[in-house]
Amino acid sequence: MSDSGGGDEKTDAPAVGVRQARADDHDGVVGFTDDTWPDRDVSDYLPRVFPEWVATDGPDQRTFVATVDGSPAGVLQAVLLSGHEAWAQGMRVAPDARGLGLAHRLTGAVFDWAVGRGATVCRTLVFSWNVDGLATSRGVGFEPATEFRWVHPEPDARAVSDTNHTVTDRASAAWGYWQRSDASRALRGLTLASDESWAVRELTRERLRRLADEKRVFTVHAERGGTRGMAYRARDYEPGEGDERVAEYGVAAWANVPAARALFAAISRDAAAVDADRTRVLIPETPRAVSDAAYTGVELGAEPDFVLEADLTGRGA
Repeated sequence: MSDSGGGDEKTDAPAVGVRQARADDHDGVVGFTDDTWPDRDVSDYLPRVFPEWVATDGPDQRTFVATVDGSPAGVLQAVLLSGHEAWAQGMRVAPDARGLGLAHRLTGAVFDWAVGRGATVCRTLVFSWNVDGLATSRGVGFEPATEFRWVHPEPDARAVSDTNHTVTDRASAAWGYWQRSDASRALRGLTLASDESWAVRELTRERLRRLADEKRVFTVHAERGGTRGMAYRARDYEPGEGDERVAEYGVAAWANVPAARALFAAISRDAAAVDADRTRVLIPETPRAVSDAAYTGVELGAEPDFVLEADLTGRGA
């Protein structure tokens, strides 16, 4: 209440909304993503990929921006990975727009879009060190699903293991091992997608067969019979102009350390064959898997990544 006799002072609330992203939003998005994590030596990919995101939006992809008084103040993209799996990525909200409910509005738009495309689940990834991102993801409806870690075998055309295991490309044997593996249970059947960076989706028999035809599948066999491990190459690419070439492997699963040695040696040879400068291999974040990998001598990523998911079955289309 004003003490000047003029009545209550009123301040107009900002106009908040969500819409599909446009190319001319780029400068505004760069403005709040140029230094997303100032306390860490990690650069944000949003300024670089946003124009491509907008240009490639279509039936299976939609990029949303949240606006405050007409100006971009938040961003989130949704991608349909399969007939029932959606992926949410790139959630960012401008620091001076926090507290206005933009994350809820963006996530609601993504969920509605995903349901309209037939999705029954939406997943997202958050770095384990990103405390704010974890809190926001839980607050807007995502629940914990699984966690994984990257390992980085060195590309080496001459890599060999000191075990009596052989490695083939038998997709049927790889599928059989994956179904009964500890890795599959720990990862809830999720592995790296081949056509969407950082995304994970359910591995199916059909998809593994296609990967064997189009990429590369590895199956580890023990000397006296029996499958002891599997992996597949998801893609090999250059992240940016002039960057090193990366070979990414969607999952690695094994029964014991000798099988892991054989598997990582095969991955090293394969990475060299596609002229990769470095690798990333997804493994489950379990004491057994991480310590096995460390024992083989491969480089381990410093921290795990968390996958969260939202059940969309109760959300009306």
